[in-house]
Amino acid sequence: MQAVIQNLPSCAGVYQYFDSNGKLLYVGKAKNLKNRVKSYWRFNPEFKPNETQSSRIIKMLYEAISLEYIVVETEEDALILENSLIKQLKPKYNILLRDDKTYPYIYIDESAAYPRFEITRKVIKGKHITYYGPFPTGGKALLDALYEVYPLVQKKSCLREGKACLFYQIKKCLAPCESKVTPEAYEEIVIQAKTSIVKRKNLISTLEERMTDLAMQERYEEAASIRDNIGAISSLTISSNIDLANALNLDIFAIQNGDEKGVIVKLFMRDGKIISSAYSYFRHTHIFDENEAYKQALLEFYTIDSPNISKQILTAHTFEDSKQVATTLSDRFGRKIEILTPQRGPKAKLISLAMQNCEELLRKTQNDTVMEQKIADLFDLSVIPYRIETFDNSHLMGAATVGGMVVWDENDWDKNTYRRYTLHERDEYGQMKEMLSRRIENFKEEPAPDLWILDGGQANLNLAKTLLKAANVNLDVIAIAKEKLDAKAYRAKGAAKDMIYTSHGLFELKSNDKRLHWIQRQRDEAHRYAIAYHQNKKRKEDTQISLLNKKGIGKATVKKLIDYFGTFEAIENASQEEIEKVTNKKISNIIKNYNP
Repeated sequence: MQAVIQNLPSCAGVYQYFDSNGKLLYVGKAKNLKNRVKSYWRFNPEFKPNETQSSRIIKMLYEAISLEYIVVETEEDALILENSLIKQLKPKYNILLRDDKTYPYIYIDESAAYPRFEITRKVIKGKHITYYGPFPTGGKALLDALYEVYPLVQKKSCLREGKACLFYQIKKCLAPCESKVTPEAYEEIVIQAKTSIVKRKNLISTLEERMTDLAMQERYEEAASIRDNIGAISSLTISSNIDLANALNLDIFAIQNGDEKGVIVKLFMRDGKIISSAYSYFRHTHIFDENEAYKQALLEFYTIDSPNISKQILTAHTFEDSKQVATTLSDRFGRKIEILTPQRGPKAKLISLAMQNCEELLRKTQNDTVMEQKIADLFDLSVIPYRIETFDNSHLMGAATVGGMVVWDENDWDKNTYRRYTLHERDEYGQMKEMLSRRIENFKEEPAPDLWILDGGQANLNLAKTLLKAANVNLDVIAIAKEKLDAKAYRAKGAAKDMIYTSHGLFELKSNDKRLHWIQRQRDEAHRYAIAYHQNKKRKEDTQISLLNKKGIGKATVKKLIDYFGTFEAIENASQEEIEKVTNKKISNIIKNYNP
């Protein structure tokens, strides 16, 4: 490694440190690779880590035995590549914030005579587009409230119909489709609605009146829906008495590290008013680095499709790469973007407000992940598994072969990130390989978790470790094999002594061990999710087989077609000539003319 370091090129690039097992320890970027990497080390009288580095970096350097690097054209390219590799490969000593959500905006295209408000998460083409937001939560509730309070065009299809509909009869629309309202009068309504997006007090008052009226009429479900919308809209804003003389647009980021959790708070100010806010937690605070955290948070938040970007971004702390991040964002959006950390005045008060919210959010959190700590200690995991993905596959004699991935995140199921897989391999080992390979390919979009749990034994564990090693991804893996009694696999919690396979050996926990129950719960949820998908798919395939049988195609022919093409979708998409390779022309004609 010393020879590699001494012969590094003097250009921009990304460097990677690896340990004795070939696991990726750390990813960094440099304007000058030679100078940057050399700064980590002392070469005389012996080659050793530079004591002036942080304790985190010194610990990493003592574990490192090899170094690889990638040369790029510019420092901005290095910054983007570094961020992408951290997200994809999950190095041991780089913090991963998992804060890459895209937030929705409300927009209106005023080139239309009777424009509508819509929701978007990306830039909409047009010269007369106005954006409001972002709205991390409550954006849909705010949009619904606009259509509840103001007689706007309720549906896209309304104007095309050319005839007044039910919305006109119930006084939620003025029927511009029949020219019952002029564009000028409609514009006045749009202006009022625009004002309500930013100044929401009157909007909420009107909604409260509607809710009360509905409750008096015993229309409780409708009243409850409006009540929920009021709560969502009210939660959008952090109250503030800060008064800015100018109608500024600002995005404010504050990151605070705690003992067990860290938190990111974002405030969004438009026209001098804080219109929305958001926060998210992160773990593994022992490797926290302020520069890395801000750099990653900003690059992940401001994607190329982000609309309504503020020209000024305020951060609660100065960080080393702020100028470079500002340059990268300016290039990304084609206009100058500044990153500032004000020390006095109203902007500094906004920073203080964001930090107060960081401290309050950290104060409210409690250690509710005791079990995850116990699991990490028991299996000697490299990190505490706050986010876990569990995999299982399901089929019936090779039919309707599917896989399922469930996600446990911060002591709860994250059902929005569950994934289903249609699998094509015939054997269970091949099916698991197909499913895990597809998940690894998606690490660029959805970063790796802290732990994988696989339904299966040593073979599946070895398979996962091989695939992860080939992809240079740091990720702990365990596998749980169902104990079979009387030729049956009992999944009930605590009813069987399931065997747990890990990198450190085989574990057989007592049936009343809560750690075993926790792992079984993960496995059982994955099994439930996979088998539900299998049953739905099997029911659909059985219906298709039955219909084909009625058309005169026998079960043996259907099986031959499925064996060759894999799925009914593939059969449907195949050409008549391809189908005739498997069967005869008469049957291929039936299939191509078949409409279930």
